[in-house]
Amino acid sequence: MDAAERLELMGAPGSPYTRKMLAVLRYRHIPYRILWGGHHNPPDGYPDPKVKLLPTFYFPAQGGGREALVDSTPIIRRLERDYPGREVIPQERELAFYNDLIEDFADEWLTKAMFHYRWYHKADRDNAGPLLAYWADNTLPAEAADKAAAKFTQRQFERLHVVGSNDVTARTIEASFERLVDILDALLQLKGYVLGARPASADFAIHGQLTQLGIIEPTSARVLGRRSPRLRAWLDRVEDLSGLDPAPGDWFTPDEARSALAPLLGEIGRVYVPFLLANAAAGAAGEESWQAQIDGRPWTQPTFPYQVKCLQALREARTALPANVREAVDTTLETAGCKALFDQEG
Repeated sequence: MDAAERLELMGAPGSPYTRKMLAVLRYRHIPYRILWGGHHNPPDGYPDPKVKLLPTFYFPAQGGGREALVDSTPIIRRLERDYPGREVIPQERELAFYNDLIEDFADEWLTKAMFHYRWYHKADRDNAGPLLAYWADNTLPAEAADKAAAKFTQRQFERLHVVGSNDVTARTIEASFERLVDILDALLQLKGYVLGARPASADFAIHGQLTQLGIIEPTSARVLGRRSPRLRAWLDRVEDLSGLDPAPGDWFTPDEARSALAPLLGEIGRVYVPFLLANAAAGAAGEESWQAQIDGRPWTQPTFPYQVKCLQALREARTALPANVREAVDTTLETAGCKALFDQEG
């Protein structure tokens, strides 16, 4: 196949969203070409995205050239439209909503654990700094790589507060991660994936974060490997699901999903719901930072406008559900402690 026929993206092995999207492309049999790089060394002749994030996808633009796009969630939905077959969004509306919520949780909450474990503990910082230097350029002389690693490590360590990681919240983040590992271990025993016997975008979102937490970061990798060898093995399988042959009946039924997903939705209600609500309230008030209680402990961090948009997207998805489906979803969410996200929607 000619390179021009392949979908191009720039990413890095240490980017959980890059790993998420590579796994999606492999599973969906979408030909691609990965350009290893970052914002400090983008490929020559390629446009910059409006917001510099990884991965950056380069879609063909109308009239020729390339269009640079970021944000894995809408890109996955665009790929669903552009490349039929082997879909990762369930057609059943109730399942699709649960998928949206779980994908958002992985992308926006589980990534806090990824950033925390990478930079909070000294052993993890010492591991990550050199890796990031050599992921960027594996021809760097050792001395130059050491300097780059030290500079990047210091900068990232000083930015831990941005995701809410500090000495007070560390236990909240790590306890949530430990519970999630146990929840996923039990869930995967049922049919192999989050929503049944075939992967959804929620699986790939979780997989992307866990490629870092379960493999790269020493502290969290020990936790995951000790608590769930099953989940550790799952990471390797999901890396390339190109040989899996999915069928429409592989998804959970709505009744199966309500039961199977109850513990996972409960964890979302326990930690992610209070985060989203506090962040949205601060955004509406024009506050630059906020404080709240999450899982019984104080939490403080800067306000994230993007995560205000995430909450709004979830609310719009719920509002768009048919009335009977919305009623079933609301009952499930109320039991899980997630209904507060949508109380203002009526």
